[in-house]
Amino acid sequence: MTPRDALQQYYSFHSRIYDATRWSFLFGRGRLLGEVERRFCPTRILEIGCGTGVNLARLGRWFPRARLTGIDTSAAMLAVAERRLRSFGNRVVLHESYYGASLGLNPAPDLICISYCLSMINPGVEEVIAAVAADLAPGGSLAVVDFHGSRHRWFRQWMQISHVRMEHHLLPALSSRFYADLTRIGTAYAGLWQYFLFLGRLRV
Repeated sequence: MTPRDALQQYYSFHSRIYDATRWSFLFGRGRLLGEVERRFCPTRILEIGCGTGVNLARLGRWFPRARLTGIDTSAAMLAVAERRLRSFGNRVVLHESYYGASLGLNPAPDLICISYCLSMINPGVEEVIAAVAADLAPGGSLAVVDFHGSRHRWFRQWMQISHVRMEHHLLPALSSRFYADLTRIGTAYAGLWQYFLFLGRLRV
């Protein structure tokens, strides 16, 4: 079985329970979107790893004039997203694809969101961040929330079973391409792991 086939098989089941269960792991998503709503007024939004479309639906309600684009590798997750986003009509475009190179969108997105996706890209995260830099419109912003790290080796190894890398490597990679307007690090379950929020603008 190829890695792509394994991923499709994994999410063919988990897409049914994702929204009901992942709240216990994916901290900071609402806080990140709240910062986006408070600071920006985007007109073209791209979410990488859009999953079931929860974030895009919230952004679509907050920014009723914005066009929404989502990309995800899982057909099953996108099927859930399509149902959730149906009321937005032709404001929404969803792509089933890996994201490893610029999409060349025209016009380019002025906000790119990535929620708990980068930590699962191993290897290749640098290429994805470079593609984000190429896709983002001049003056646009990047919003990221993801796992940061854990002081517990056993927990990091356990997370690697789900292809999640937690080695404090993402913030330095993002900062190499983007100026930080906001960086916050939070803790989960009495310090079992850390997660981070990052808002940035492209370095020129």
